[in-house]
Amino acid sequence: MRFAWLIAVIAAPVFADEPVIERVTATKGGDGWRFNVTLSHPDTGWKHYADGWAVEDEQGKQLGLRVLGHPHVEEQPFTRSLGGVNIPSGVGTVYVRSRCIVDGWSQTRYQVTLPKS
Repeated sequence: MRFAWLIAVIAAPVFADEPVIERVTATKGGDGWRFNVTLSHPDTGWKHYADGWAVEDEQGKQLGLRVLGHPHVEEQPFTRSLGGVNIPSGVGTVYVRSRCIVDGWSQTRYQVTLPKS
């Protein structure tokens, strides 16, 4: 019986902390919306880091994607931007979801109420 428990513990997946969205600002410009997203994540290097975030509508449809091309081990939290995001007319709320190269897309979405222009 002890061996079965040990095997279950060893076989259990290890889940790291998902990237946390600390803050989001959204501004409307001539080419669409610009999002500034501040993330924190315990990046350890090239094998485990926050590698992106997406702007989604209420149903989860991706409206914009920001790929993060390298780890930010020494820069936590960090802010990156994405411009030119087209938000359909009449939409007043969007969501930002983070992604980690190891654990994939976060289950948590950060709600953003778009400022009226």
